[in-house]
Amino acid sequence: MRKILLALFCFIVAAAQAQTADEVIQKYSAAIGGLDAFNAVKTVKMTGNVSVQGMDLPLTIQIVNGKAMRNDVEVMGQIIINAYKDGKGWTVNPLTGANSATEVTGAPLNDLKNQSSLASPLMDYKARGSQVELEGQEDVEGVKCYKIKLTRKDDGNVSTYFINTTDYLPIKFVESKELQGQTFDVESYFSDYKDFNGMKFSMTRTQKVEGQVLQEIKLTDIQFNTAIDDKVFNMPK
Repeated sequence: MRKILLALFCFIVAAAQAQTADEVIQKYSAAIGGLDAFNAVKTVKMTGNVSVQGMDLPLTIQIVNGKAMRNDVEVMGQIIINAYKDGKGWTVNPLTGANSATEVTGAPLNDLKNQSSLASPLMDYKARGSQVELEGQEDVEGVKCYKIKLTRKDDGNVSTYFINTTDYLPIKFVESKELQGQTFDVESYFSDYKDFNGMKFSMTRTQKVEGQVLQEIKLTDIQFNTAIDDKVFNMPK
């Protein structure tokens, strides 16, 4: 009888601790400020530095929420630009000899499009028609996390989120990307969270490929609902 009661108690505890993907996503969304708060933001301007191969390069990111984005990286007096607006993307990279703007298509275009929305694709996955799956728990650098797989409807891309089981803040994000003609799993690590009017943003984001640091972004300032000239997102002719 005692064994039956013990087994029943363990079952009840396990059932109480079990969570669905939707429950984890709802708590994650609430932890960083809520979908409504993110969608209410009109524009965002972020400034900081990106560290690549020992160089700290000035970075500026401008977003018209849900419509357009542009990031500028200054390298030795030259500017690398990646931009998106209303379904079209373009880039300028003088370091590769591309001094004039060229159109971005395919997977890179989808990446730019996703960056134009302040809310992550996981927060409103249902509205986007995407699918999610809770794949249990996994430790990330000593932190126990929920592991959630997201399959986006628009491009079929599969990515994985690792969300802290304690405070529900995202710790890690994994997505396959093509780099120099090869496909790699790019791991993004989020830390140094800062609160802006109830919304939490990771001020340090580190990207790794096969255990090696690809780049590290450190934001120093985030400004909301500032005036941004819509023309900066237009592809130069």
